Amino acid sequence: MTIFFITFIILLLIGVPISISIGASAVLGCLVLDYPLMVIGQKMVTGVDSYLLIAIPLFILAGNLMNAGKITDKIFSFAKELVGWIPGGLGHANIVASIIFAGMSGSAAADAGGLGTIEMEAMTKNGYRDNFSGAVTAASSVIGPIFPPSIPLIIYGATASVSVAKLFMGGVLPGLLMGVALMVLVFIFAVKYRFERHPFDIIALIKQFFGSILSLITPLIILAGFTSGSFTPTEASSIAVAYSLVIAVVVYHTIDWKAFKNCLLESAITSANTLFIIGTSTLFTYVLVKEGASKAIADFILGISSNPEVILLIINVVLLILGMFMEPGAILTLMLPVLLPIVKDLNIDLVHFGVVMVLNLMIGQVTPPFGVCLFVISDVAKIKLDKLYRSIIPFLAPLIIVLLMCTYIPDIVIWLPNLLVK
Repeated sequence: MTIFFITFIILLLIGVPISISIGASAVLGCLVLDYPLMVIGQKMVTGVDSYLLIAIPLFILAGNLMNAGKITDKIFSFAKELVGWIPGGLGHANIVASIIFAGMSGSAAADAGGLGTIEMEAMTKNGYRDNFSGAVTAASSVIGPIFPPSIPLIIYGATASVSVAKLFMGGVLPGLLMGVALMVLVFIFAVKYRFERHPFDIIALIKQFFGSILSLITPLIILAGFTSGSFTPTEASSIAVAYSLVIAVVVYHTIDWKAFKNCLLESAITSANTLFIIGTSTLFTYVLVKEGASKAIADFILGISSNPEVILLIINVVLLILGMFMEPGAILTLMLPVLLPIVKDLNIDLVHFGVVMVLNLMIGQVTPPFGVCLFVISDVAKIKLDKLYRSIIPFLAPLIIVLLMCTYIPDIVIWLPNLLVK
């Protein structure tokens, strides 16, 4: 087991991709511990052999189609007319647009790389500092995987055998709270630095609303389907793809055959990476469980305290740290076999814990030094990472406040799914 862990850590430190690091160390562990070689293939295949996981590539494709089809432009234009008149207007529009787009893509990287480009360009043109624009965009992109649909919540639901529909609905209020908390901070900055705001124009707002309505109702269709039981998360991902394609091709005429092929290619590459991480992580956790490491870690955590509030705080800290360095999908697959027995022993609701866990990991995505969304923003906006690191720090405070609220006030998460999803 020592060689197993040391190999994994060394590979990570020298910059080997997380999927290869997990897979190589897991294979080495199997060889050293003299497991049958067929176990390697079996565990990796069974890790991704789930009907539910089909939703991941389809939601990724839906997000790419919306970016390529300029649907994100219309979302941002509507958000600008809706809240642009508040001090710090384009910052608020950035956050509101991210909430709307979150209801379509379920991916922080898709938000940061697609919608984020439009948002930052508009903010910079209107006198906002590029590092501030980048920080707002990075922080608001975290909402994507919390507000339904959510790729990390799909992975959690598949791994923990929890209703994904309930998890999706559990993310609604936390996602909205994150948006409000970030808007409060933007307002404070706007008053302090006297940022410009967009004048309110009711006629322009009405025009933008009707011009964007087909894009805006996508999240409502998905949410209505879950709550009514009309379709499953996997079926919802298919509907999201078909709907996005029809809007982009038939209504807006903003996507051609070449752009469509590029969307398919990008989605295939991203999906393959995500699913390969899940497969290798399944093998990794198999070795952990087989050798008793998962139980030893769980016993150690439970030995610290039997108080659920203390245990949740410890888990939050661990997940926040891991989220700074690793992919959410890998952390979910690796850590759930360790954490689920603890959570069940403490009678913590699994829907509540799932949303809290994903929220932790998403905050890690925008936390220096290795937050993935920070690298995406730095690349697309040509902002130096050191400037972005300094600018993002204040935005972590409202996100962590919402995290603590969701952790210690479970009703924020479970009230809506208990009310609407049977």
